[in-house]
Amino acid sequence: MSDVFRNSRFEPDARVLVADDAELPAGAFFVSLARFLAERETLLARGGDLGILLEPADRIEEIGADLPRVGALAVRFPKFGDGRGYSTARLARERWGFAGELRAIGDVLWDQLEAYGRCGFDTLVIVDGPTRRRLEAGERPVVPIHYQPAGDSPAASLPGRPWAHVVR
Repeated sequence: MSDVFRNSRFEPDARVLVADDAELPAGAFFVSLARFLAERETLLARGGDLGILLEPADRIEEIGADLPRVGALAVRFPKFGDGRGYSTARLARERWGFAGELRAIGDVLWDQLEAYGRCGFDTLVIVDGPTRRRLEAGERPVVPIHYQPAGDSPAASLPGRPWAHVVR
């Protein structure tokens, strides 16, 4: 069993990623968007066990109405510089009101950990050794100035730089 970073610690991961042609497990799982769309009603009947894996080019609008019946969303970050998953996360939380687990997987690195939280991710799959070691040692990234406001904390604009916000 692998682990995930959640609630400021590494925890065992009970969810498994199921291939499109594999049988569904008895417990919690993730399926691809393609499989979800093909088997929507059967999968929605699984309730909170159901998780959907979104790739960078997948459109969350295709499943927005179904999100209240989905237990988890995983958003893949295939490489460090691909930021499309941040938009997907914010849309899930802010536009669609998704309240379930929101997981980042893929190239999840130290430099972007705070950004994941600001966009609504509450669970991270971290395979990068240096990032894991820093988190295991109790370190947490802190970025006191943000260039974009978010719903995660009150912020005040810096004088003369209305695009920059100081975290309070």
